[in-house]
Amino acid sequence: MKTLIAIILTAIFSLVLGIYFPWWSIAIAAFGISLAVSQNSLAAFSSGFLGVFIAWGLYSFWIDRANESILSTRIADLLPLGGNPAFLILFTAVLGGLIGGLSALSGNFLIRPGKSRRDSENYYQNKFGPR
Repeated sequence: MKTLIAIILTAIFSLVLGIYFPWWSIAIAAFGISLAVSQNSLAAFSSGFLGVFIAWGLYSFWIDRANESILSTRIADLLPLGGNPAFLILFTAVLGGLIGGLSALSGNFLIRPGKSRRDSENYYQNKFGPR
């Protein structure tokens, strides 16, 4: 349930920040949501990736349909995508998803060291007794 909430919040905040701020603001959104919603590493990366993937995929699809695929076809001709605008939309979504996933993972690693140190000390004391 926390992963679904993190995906939805990441998608919403990355869309809103992406409209008003530079493109890299999606990393700030995924980082902040990862700090707010405590998850394990895989869930944090997945929620950041999927949230930004969905947001950038839908937003680039919306822009593509608004200009009748003229710009995306020309850009897809420049890149090795065979002139297919659908591949360009997928490429854009995957690239944004990787940025979101890695920034969410960074936020998760920022809050985990204190927790993991306490957990390892508790494990050591339970297993071998006090030092």
